[in-house]
Amino acid sequence: MAVFRFRVYWEEDDSVYRDLLIRSDQTFADLHKAILTAFEFDQLHDAVFYRSNDNWQRGREIVLKKEDRPYTVEPLLMNETPIGAAVHNTNQKFVYVYDFQKNWTFLVELIQVMNEENKKLSYPYCTRKEGLAPSQYTNKLPGNDKLLEIEEKYDLGADDFSPDGFGEEGGTREDLADDEETF
Repeated sequence: MAVFRFRVYWEEDDSVYRDLLIRSDQTFADLHKAILTAFEFDQLHDAVFYRSNDNWQRGREIVLKKEDRPYTVEPLLMNETPIGAAVHNTNQKFVYVYDFQKNWTFLVELIQVMNEENKKLSYPYCTRKEGLAPSQYTNKLPGNDKLLEIEEKYDLGADDFSPDGFGEEGGTREDLADDEETF
């Protein structure tokens, strides 16, 4: 069974991406769940994949469920469409949109095709995570929680630095002020 390696970029910042392995016989519903898990999103909202070209233009839709609206071309259903059926070339691209209120957009690019699956892995499988995933429900900048954790870990409080940003081990702002007066 062929295995595809997709790189899934967050559209807002291409340094934030996840590499996912998925078998060609698995469906777009499986890929949908794998993307949400890899970016730590819930699975409460609607989503759609679009077949795409090298310019990330949106083509035929692959939807979770059909809506009562006219379609130019009848969409495919995620749970009925195997990944292998929609991959037409070795650099196939898809645009993935999740939660139409927030319009989370991810660019999905096929980066490798392997002829055999690894029997030790359970597919889909996330092989690489780069960058901090965006926070799904808050308006804060991605990564602020991680920065706060680092600050707490190393106790980098405001009192530990001089106005120039340098401090001495165990020194406080008052100690630095005393040093400045002696010059």
